[in-house]
Amino acid sequence: MTPVLVEVAYALAEKQRIYLLEVEPGTTAREAAMRAPIQGDFPHVDVAGSDLGVFGKAVRDDHILREGDRVEIYRALIADPKQVRKQRAAAGKPKKRVKRSR
Repeated sequence: MTPVLVEVAYALAEKQRIYLLEVEPGTTAREAAMRAPIQGDFPHVDVAGSDLGVFGKAVRDDHILREGDRVEIYRALIADPKQVRKQRAAAGKPKKRVKRSR
């Protein structure tokens, strides 16, 4: 069978990496993430326990990859969004508004 080319990405604010991998057809998102040499650049990352996505959409570990997919390894949230909203409300700070383009 012809190998499938996929990318595995991990990013911090100060450092980002995308690893290009050749995998067998039928390879899952988790398998590709585990094969990427992430530990060399990010030794603190728990690849086995991290959430995954493909092009910004969360996927399950058993998601079968297709040619050109980019597997993203997600970091844990620093703060709980609900708690942050409560703290802002208690402090009297206004909600941040998102400008929508038309």
